[in-house]
Amino acid sequence: MKRSDWDAVLDAAVAAARSYLASLPDRRVYPDTSPDEVRAVVDVPLPDRSLPPAEVVAELARELEPFVTAHASGRYFGFVIGGLHPAAYGAELLVSTWDQNAGLYAPTPGVAIVEEVAVRWLVDLLGLPEHSSVGLVTGGQMANFTCLAAARDHVLRTVGWDVEADGLPGAPRIHVVVKTGRHTTVTRALRYLGLGERTIIEVGCDDQDRLLVEELRATLASLEGPTIVCVEAGNINTGSFDPFDAVADVADGHRARGNPTWVHVDGAVGLLAAASAAHVDLTAGVERLDSWSTDGHKLLNVAYDCGIAICRDPAPHRAAMSVRASYLVQGDGETREAMDWNPEFSRRARGVGVYATLRSLGRDGVADLAVRTTRLARRFAAALAADPRAEVVNDVVFNQVLVRWLPPDDHDPDDFNDRVVAAIQADGTAFVSGTTWRDHRLMRISVSDWATDEPDVDRTVAAMLRCAQRLAAGADAR
Repeated sequence: MKRSDWDAVLDAAVAAARSYLASLPDRRVYPDTSPDEVRAVVDVPLPDRSLPPAEVVAELARELEPFVTAHASGRYFGFVIGGLHPAAYGAELLVSTWDQNAGLYAPTPGVAIVEEVAVRWLVDLLGLPEHSSVGLVTGGQMANFTCLAAARDHVLRTVGWDVEADGLPGAPRIHVVVKTGRHTTVTRALRYLGLGERTIIEVGCDDQDRLLVEELRATLASLEGPTIVCVEAGNINTGSFDPFDAVADVADGHRARGNPTWVHVDGAVGLLAAASAAHVDLTAGVERLDSWSTDGHKLLNVAYDCGIAICRDPAPHRAAMSVRASYLVQGDGETREAMDWNPEFSRRARGVGVYATLRSLGRDGVADLAVRTTRLARRFAAALAADPRAEVVNDVVFNQVLVRWLPPDDHDPDDFNDRVVAAIQADGTAFVSGTTWRDHRLMRISVSDWATDEPDVDRTVAAMLRCAQRLAAGADAR
């Protein structure tokens, strides 16, 4: 075997990692930079001659680190991006070191069994049916795709159509019922699956983007044939949860009238709330539905990338994803084959990080993540609502806070909100993102990091109010 100077590479990488991790409490959360500034540093001609690996690693760390966003700082509140739990980080170092192709048991038996245990823990933790099947995919997009592929298989197979063998041309029409406040990954998954956006039948929402059950009931009463319904655990803007028990009752009635029906839960933001007794009112009945997706790299705080697709019935899940080939070594059921449950062949062993994080947190630690992030979101809301310059526009039931900044008289409120968000990002104390909700530009705070604490919230609120005051004073001066 050709030898490499692994010690030198590790020394370079570990030194850079230690420096970065130590900087997290105090460093700017978002880099003050531009695309041209980054290009000026890293966009160099491809070398003609080889360079020592340790030299490349050291230079990359030195050159790129100033432009890295501190997602794990405890004050990153944008895009529902979680931090990085120490156990997940340690596991990722091992995963990269071992470099296992985790598609099948045969190439990597140790990793395969660890992932088998991790997914069993997840199903138990969330209170879902114990026989459920699980695919570990890249994120919420592919988790929705995987679950909806299983849904497509099930509702068509029930009426005698094998979509995996015969495709969609000539297949019975599938009705896809989705609420107006859905996440775009659901719409995109329907495109990937060949169902198309025009199959969508929209059902209205209440003022917190919760699906209106009576509208769902009326809509399903008007439909016949294969039906897929999509609901949500943790709305991307308001954090709201749909009324799962009531949805399950309506779906059962539709099934009883002879219509194959599958209800999918997009739980990228909030499915982990099912692990907390304190959130039982939000998640009641979620276990009665047919599939569930979530992101491990959100509230669970495992490393990117990690999405989770769970199906009550393993048969359509396997039918939609699995494939056999003479050159593959596939078991007869004694072991879990990852490629039976996700759309990838070669894949990173992302389940190792899930295993390590769950083992470190334990059942109580996962529940505490849901409780604590909700408490901190409410701390944000209370502090901002107490200031006359800000208005909290959602009911803070989970980890999302929607804020409208109130501009000086006669100023465009949408423009003012965007300017406040941009000012907060430029300030560097914290990072938040903007959104459009109910035709208004707003600021969205997503509390998703295990490391965030009360001082992080208070420090961020002070920076927000400072930025808003400065902009308001400047506007008044004009």
